[in-house]
This record gives sequence, structure tokens and C-alpha cells, in this order.
Amino acid sequence: MRKKEKQDQYRVYEHHGQLVLALNSEMMIPENAPVRLLNAQLEELEYGKLYEAYSSKGRKSAAEPRVLFKVLVHGYLCGIYSSRKLEEACQYRIDFRWLLEDRKAPDYSTLSRFRTGRCKEAVEDLFYQFVRKLEGMGETDHKAVFLDGTKLESRAGRYTFVWRKSVEKQLARVKEKLKALTGLTTSAAVRALLQEEAKGIEFVSGKGSRKSQAQRDWEEKQTLLERWERYEEMLSTMGEGRNSYSKTDPEATFMRMKEDHMRNGQLKPGYNVQIAVNSEYITGIEAFSDRTDVRTLRPMLEQLSQWHRTRYEEVVTDAGYESLENYLYLEQNGQMCFIKPTNYDQKRTKKFQKQVGRIENMEYNPEEDSFTCAQDRKLHLRREATEVRDEQLVSTAWYRCEDCSGCPCRAQCCRAKDPDKPKELVLRKTFWEKREQAEKNIRTERGIHLCLCRSIQVEGAFGLLKNDFGFRRFLTWGKANIRTELFLLALAFDLKKLWMKREQGRLQTRVSMKMTS
Repeated sequence: MRKKEKQDQYRVYEHHGQLVLALNSEMMIPENAPVRLLNAQLEELEYGKLYEAYSSKGRKSAAEPRVLFKVLVHGYLCGIYSSRKLEEACQYRIDFRWLLEDRKAPDYSTLSRFRTGRCKEAVEDLFYQFVRKLEGMGETDHKAVFLDGTKLESRAGRYTFVWRKSVEKQLARVKEKLKALTGLTTSAAVRALLQEEAKGIEFVSGKGSRKSQAQRDWEEKQTLLERWERYEEMLSTMGEGRNSYSKTDPEATFMRMKEDHMRNGQLKPGYNVQIAVNSEYITGIEAFSDRTDVRTLRPMLEQLSQWHRTRYEEVVTDAGYESLENYLYLEQNGQMCFIKPTNYDQKRTKKFQKQVGRIENMEYNPEEDSFTCAQDRKLHLRREATEVRDEQLVSTAWYRCEDCSGCPCRAQCCRAKDPDKPKELVLRKTFWEKREQAEKNIRTERGIHLCLCRSIQVEGAFGLLKNDFGFRRFLTWGKANIRTELFLLALAFDLKKLWMKREQGRLQTRVSMKMTS
């Protein structure tokens, strides 16, 4: 090392009468360190929305927003999520000091406000800016996208649940009591009646006061009305697609988590986190309150097309996303469907093949439009109906057996309690046609390759986020705040993936493109 470089690296000055050795952080960080790649990539993003959120109209930021953003992303890359531990890292770790550009280390409250404050939309915009930047670098494309979901626990209390069945049961009781007392069936009518009755009652309260019977009756009805309105508000908060929520985080739903420490199947408040992966990078991430994946496909793909300004050609998912609505949506948008049918693996098992009552185990005759059961009895078409869904005709057909009397397999085949009622089948023709096409797609050479890539890439991404990054529980409340956490986490994941591919010499390599259809 030359003499000038040594002088720059070690600077000696006097502080309070003592000699102090000052280190140059620029010289101490290796050239191939991840923090250098992170800083270089994030510097090229456009921070207009972020600085607009921290305009002079509101509270002045204690540190520059651009620097705070880089510090938080680097913290997530290093597995440091607590705002207090991030503050400590900014004070003592050389890589964080280098990112701060010799500025004063922000305190934990400044870092916490950044995650839960005004920059929520800006962080989402910055994440998708970097995703588009990856595509411009040749790292990603819009050929195939792999989707999957996992459940992450909310910060809400584990015993703050509100259950739909319990609320509906109590609401029905309250309505019956008020109907018996007033003869009214709507809360608005009951409230109007109580306002009218209150005019003729002299209300008393306090020690030594004796309430009249009219006041007691009025207060009983008022209490029931308040419970009625509170239960309706709970149901409104829950919405149509959920059966529970948390009092401390109303947007979190109680779900069964994979991390079951007590091993008793306890439900915990959490979110269904969906990610889209392309070429090993996370190109989209979103949180939902639904316990299952089936209703998340459409909004997830809509969000991707909105931010990416184009659609993926091929959509690859597991069996949890199969539904007629999803099949129709992909067909309507011209996207190749690689959704694994729910019965794909079951059909190969002996247990499934022995279930004679299943439609999959019956032989279909297209000329007669009939099925033949295990006892060689015909199930003919009885009636057929069509309806319009997503601007497409959807057909449903009903089949009935010609005669089930004396059948030795009736107990296994037919669920009807009436012994004289013949076996009936309900066939959603459109759904079965789409399922058959999806099964053909995944059986092709291209489909087999993509399904293999999906299990490696998207499930591997979740494995890295949960195990290597150690992210298993959110630190904030509310969907808006946890989305900010997810975008920071996904951005840190993509930066680390870019750094690893650069170190391994694998830049611009895409596994899903090794085999074409």
C-alpha cells in the first residue's frame, strides 16, 4: 500500500488532550462487499415520491430520507429488523456508518417513523423501480412467473380474537330480545323509538336516587341496541371473506401457522403473504387477509401488470390456486395456465381409485353424453344450465343413474339417505374442460420443467426469507405498515440475490428459459 493511501486510512488527531486514531471507513470495506452493491443500485433510483412525503409541510426529518431508506434496506439484508438494533448498528458498525456518509446516526424513533409514517407508497414505488431496473439489466423477463403464498404472524395479541359465528349468534339473540320488547326488527326503528320514549322519562342517577320502572326499561333497550350496533360493526370489519379478526389488528385474520410451538393447532393472527418470482428474483409481493390462496391470484396478477406495465406470458402455481374464476381470468388475459389440479396427485393413489362414487373413476361416453359406473349402469344427462361469468358462458350438467336398486356398491357410491333415490352427479363442464387443459399443459416437457422450477424458486425464496433472513413475524400493526416491511424485505432479498449471482458469475442466467415449449 502506498504511503498516501496509508495516511488516508489512518488519521491521528487530538481530542480532549488525548491522541485519537480515526479510521477511514471507505478503505475498510472490501470492494466486493454487499453494501457497496446496495449503495450503488439504490443511488440510481428516483426518490421524488419519497422526498414529497417528507416535504416541509409536515415534521422535518431528523435524517435525509434517501439515507434512511438505504439504512433500512441494508438492515433487512443483514437480518436486523428492530429499530433499536438498527440504531445500535448505525452507531457502531462500519458498513452502516459508511452508508450514513459520516452523518449523525438516526435514533430508533426516526427509523420506526420511517416504516410506519408517510413513506408507505414511496417504498412500494422504489421496490418496483428496482424490479424494472433488473429487467433492464437482463436479469428478469416477462416469460414465466411463479406464485406461492405463506402465512406470517401479525404483531397483534394472540388472544384478541373476534369470531364470526359467535358474533352472529349473539346478534340474533339481541334482535330477538328487542323484537319481544319493542316489536321492531331494524336498529334504526328501535333508535327512533327510544328517542321518542326518552322525552317522557325523567332520568335520575347517582347515590340516593331511585330509578323509575320506565327508566329501567329504557336503559335495558338502550343497552341491547348498543350491543346490536357493536355486533354489526364487528361483522362489517370482518367483511364477507373472513370468519375472524384481531381486536388489536383488525386487518389480521386468525390462521393455522406452520410454526406451531405448542403443537396444538392453535390459530394465530396473521397475513397471507403472496410473492411472484421470476429468474430467482422477487418481482412482486403483497399481503392478504384471506386464509387460502385461491382468491389472491387475480388481485396479485392485476397488481403485477399495473406496476410492470405488461403481463407475464405463463403463470405457474400449485393446486391451492385452482378455481373456475382463475381459469377464466387467465384465458381472458391470454396467459398460459400452469395451475396444478387439486386432484392431480390424488388420482394416482389406490385409495382414490377405489372410490367408485367419484366422477373421475367413471367412464364417459361422449356420443351418448353419459357416464358408466363400476356396476356398468348408465348415468344419463338429466338437465343442463348455463350462466355468464367474466363475460364467458359457464355450463353445468346434472346426470342421474337409470336404476340403483340392488346395487352392491350403493353404500360406497351414493350419499343419499333415501334408499330409493338413484345416484346423481353434478358436473361443472366448463371447469372440467379448463382443468383438463391445465393438466395437459403441466404434462408437457415445458410444463414439467416449469413445475420443477416453481418448487425450487418460489418455495426456495420463502425458505430463505424465513430461515436465512429470519423473518417470521411482523414488527408493526395494520396492512399498510406490514406492506412497507414486505417491500423492504423483498428489496433486500433481490439485492442479495444480485450480489450472489455476480459473485458466482451467474448474471443474466434464467433457469425457466433453459427449456422452451
